[in-house]
Amino acid sequence: MDKTQNQGRARTGRDSQWKDHVILMGILLGAAFWLNRGIEIKGLYMDDLYLWSCYGEQSFLQYVFPVGSTRFRFLHYLAAWLEMMFVGTHVNWFVPINIVLNTMVAWTMYFMGRKLSGSKGAGFLCGLMYLASRLSYYQIGQVLGLMETMALWMGLGILWYLFRYLNEEKQEGRFYAACALYFGVCFVHERYMALFPLLLFVLLMKKCRRLPMWGAALGSFLLMQMIRFFAIGTVMPAGTGRTQVAETFSIGEAFQHALSEIGYVFGINAGPDYLNGCPWGSNPMAVKILILLADLLIAVLVIGFIWKILSQKDKGQRGRLLANGALFVVFIGLTIAAACVTIRVEMRWIYISLAASLLFMAYMYGALTGEVKPEFYLKRFFPWGILLLGYAVLMLPVELFMRTYAFPNIYFFPEQARYNSLAEVTHEKYGNMEGKTVYIIGNSYEVSDFTARTFFKVFQKEDRTQELTNVEFISSVWDFGLVDENMIILQEDPDYDQYIDITEAVRTMKLSTQYGYYYKDHWMDERGCITVMAGASGIINLEIMFPGIMEGGEEITITVGDRETKVIPLTSSVVNTQIQAEPWERVQLTFAFNFYSQNATEQRSDYRLAALVFPSVE
Repeated sequence: MDKTQNQGRARTGRDSQWKDHVILMGILLGAAFWLNRGIEIKGLYMDDLYLWSCYGEQSFLQYVFPVGSTRFRFLHYLAAWLEMMFVGTHVNWFVPINIVLNTMVAWTMYFMGRKLSGSKGAGFLCGLMYLASRLSYYQIGQVLGLMETMALWMGLGILWYLFRYLNEEKQEGRFYAACALYFGVCFVHERYMALFPLLLFVLLMKKCRRLPMWGAALGSFLLMQMIRFFAIGTVMPAGTGRTQVAETFSIGEAFQHALSEIGYVFGINAGPDYLNGCPWGSNPMAVKILILLADLLIAVLVIGFIWKILSQKDKGQRGRLLANGALFVVFIGLTIAAACVTIRVEMRWIYISLAASLLFMAYMYGALTGEVKPEFYLKRFFPWGILLLGYAVLMLPVELFMRTYAFPNIYFFPEQARYNSLAEVTHEKYGNMEGKTVYIIGNSYEVSDFTARTFFKVFQKEDRTQELTNVEFISSVWDFGLVDENMIILQEDPDYDQYIDITEAVRTMKLSTQYGYYYKDHWMDERGCITVMAGASGIINLEIMFPGIMEGGEEITITVGDRETKVIPLTSSVVNTQIQAEPWERVQLTFAFNFYSQNATEQRSDYRLAALVFPSVE
């Protein structure tokens, strides 16, 4: 009976644990969507558009395995190919997908943090602070965020498997898994090649003498480099902004970048505003105080951990604490080093350093409270739990401030807003864009020829290689004639980083109905009056088409303002006439037909439909 009761209690405990997990994971998912509620992608540009153009215009093998390119990220390209195939023309799906994927990383952080700390609360704070971080801006706001999320996730997997191997017996399989992840992550982003010394460092700390394990570490590195060499002709990683690391690397600059990255990890935006949106010097005093207080709590936690090591009498336990601390420090250091060798530091490259730091905090909390029995949870909370909770309470307002006031200033957000607007006033508003010409007055946004040619291909459901929508940049509305149904006229609004659709306003300015009915399908009633703006030469061309049966004697009377009246006999189903006006003159044309279309299936006013009138100007 006691055995049955114990089994029942154990099963109930497991069920309760899973319910807690599901609830906390649900909260993290909801928090992720709430935190990123203002981020959206409706149109692609720059690197995202180039990535899509390769997908749209290359074969599967050419896209996934770009032999001869400057980068060979075939695992990312495979995932991107699958994602783009799933998304299709629904460009607005990219952000929700990014949010879900980043939430899955946060769930991983939750379980890792829980295991490291022995506390669901500490694990939850790891996941929450990871999601709230301003460093997530790129992973959520760009299609290429998939690459950063994949690499970060795999990088954390390497850290986790090495931790398990270091702390558990007979876990050689964990090390092999870490080597496999290392090999793979280098084909998601070559920046993670820098983690190779970590594999060797862990073997040294473990005092491993097994040659296969050393061979696995060295083999994963050499095989990766061999593949890269045969695929792209070099083992050196390319830099950012079309640079080469071998050409731009500077020790002094790398050291400065490393200091900036450390600042980012501790909440300090140590870089230019176009990269972080709000440099430290521009932060309000309240934000600075919150960051410094949060860093003070981290310092207390670290000091407590160091004191724990120094005061540990058990040499084995002391060595374990030192080894684990070294694992986290070296991992964070290598990820920082990997991001400081190019010409600038972008916050997205530091995201994994922050994630590892959060897990390190969870581990230090677990080390400081691990000897406290679970039933004395309040003793775990005071004081070390207070430090973790205090850090979250202090940094959450900072991260929310950065998302609100800093994100709009980061270099790609204004650009993304413009292309979101372009998609809204074209594809979203008019639907099918095939065969249309988009006229944009001015080009202060400096839209490239590639972007103009490719932007609307993303929305084509059939042949993605054909340029079915034309984009023309003009200086004013005088650069074209009358507005037809295949024309969209846009004006830039730099103050709000958007485009304004002025098609109807320009259409009305150039051709408006004074009385009677004249429709967009060009049908005119028996009586009607329109005003047409002439072009540079002042010539107004009229093509009049009568689709009915002529009985003889049909005439069209056109009165041109108060100057002249033209009577045109209808001798065929199509007649053409020309009116001379002054350049850019708005001319009132009054039409009177002595006939009507007998086959018309509708009547739109007191007068019957007469003929189709197609005006044009020169």
